[in-house]
Amino acid sequence: MDRDTARELARRELEKPLYQRDKPSWLERMLERLGEWLRELFSHAQAPNAKGGGSAGWVSIGVIVLVVILAAALVFWLMRGGLNRRSKRDPLLDDEPSTSTDHRAEAERLAAAGEWPGAIRERLRAMARDLEERAILSPRPGRTADELATEAGAALPDLADDLRATVRIFDDVWYGDRPGSAEEYARVTAVDDRLRSTKPKALDDADPRLAEGWSSRW
Repeated sequence: MDRDTARELARRELEKPLYQRDKPSWLERMLERLGEWLRELFSHAQAPNAKGGGSAGWVSIGVIVLVVILAAALVFWLMRGGLNRRSKRDPLLDDEPSTSTDHRAEAERLAAAGEWPGAIRERLRAMARDLEERAILSPRPGRTADELATEAGAALPDLADDLRATVRIFDDVWYGDRPGSAEEYARVTAVDDRLRSTKPKALDDADPRLAEGWSSRW
């Protein structure tokens, strides 16, 4: 890989929309400083085949490529929730009364405006309310997204993997500073649609707390 290719790889990585948000996160600021350091390194790197360059040019290029790969791996890890713990403690639903219909309508409004993080969040909230409305889960203030996936997965084992995947998408866009996308919103919506048509497993096999919540509604 020559110097121009390495520079292009670094430029493409650092120009992704993730790093161009209106309010830079600490990660974006760190990557901006990394970009400045890379540009300085490029300016001092010698062409490996130039006279007098010797192995120093190749070493510089190798360092640059390694840094870019490590930076990309770090970003991927962080965006997949490697350091994100807020979804484990932040309540998914507000204290104000709402219905699953309310949240789905708001999700569609936000999606039409291209506001994907908010749209994905509202769809997940709609799932939480739907599960409570159908008494599959007992209403519980303070339930987090992670707890929703765990509790709903116990009641709806066929959807357990999809629910966990939905929460990961939510984590990435809501807490991980990712812009989200129409494709991710569509994936969350598909899980919501499946959830609406799915019945819980037999109450004898379910968590006793879930069974108690179900019987109290009927």
